Amino acid sequence: MSNSIYTAPVYKLAELNNLFIELTAKNCNQRCSGCYIDFPMNKNVKDFISVDKIKEALNDTKFENLYCIYLTGAEPMTHPDFNSILRLCLKRCNVCICTNASFLNEKKIRFLKKVEDEGNSQIFFKLSLVHFNELESDKVKYRGHYRQTIFALKTLSRYNFTSVLTIQNYYNIDEKEMTENFNHIFKEQEIFNTDIQITASHPSFSDENFCKASIRTDCMNGRILCQTGIYSCPFLANDYRGRCGSSFKDFSKSITAETDFCATCSKNNNYIFTIG
Repeated sequence: MSNSIYTAPVYKLAELNNLFIELTAKNCNQRCSGCYIDFPMNKNVKDFISVDKIKEALNDTKFENLYCIYLTGAEPMTHPDFNSILRLCLKRCNVCICTNASFLNEKKIRFLKKVEDEGNSQIFFKLSLVHFNELESDKVKYRGHYRQTIFALKTLSRYNFTSVLTIQNYYNIDEKEMTENFNHIFKEQEIFNTDIQITASHPSFSDENFCKASIRTDCMNGRILCQTGIYSCPFLANDYRGRCGSSFKDFSKSITAETDFCATCSKNNNYIFTIG
């Protein structure tokens, strides 16, 4: 029996390059069985962040070297002012839309390409699956999600958008096998400009090797803006353990990695939410 005492690593913000904005914490048009969000019974939740709060954050970070703004949340495209927020953020830098793909029909994608062409910044998309097999993936997500996502990636490719497909390795499949199978699907479906990002399954403090400090974590180069304040990463949005302050005028640049979500990042040893 080991007598060693575990000390949680402390991660410091090196530079604010990535600004995550939680457009809504609880509003989503789907209910994935494996989602970490604790949704209320009432589906008509009105918890959308205000446009004024976003404008304030962009102003407070005007001297930061932002590379990308991530529009995230339960489902960010449910926000009634989504198009206005997107245009507002594109004036500052590149924007990544983290979505379940349910809103990405051809008409919407064509519109988003028009919005991108209005300025010099790029729009990226981040979508997710858990398996290259449709049935296995839909078990963790919801029925029809796999086909919906593949269709969205195919259409985004046709309009020359760059996408990232995040694979939560729920079934602990060998990463080489996972990559080869998805590359085969991409070739078959004529999906281009799409990177694959594989993340580890969700560990906990009981895992032996997660305690080692990770080389790269999202909290080293990013913070998330929520209606309730500033937090260290999207996993800890609205969680007191990840709270860094009320605004970007004065916020903490250090975070103690003491949660099971932090264990996910430590085991993954790479970015989970950040692209590139």
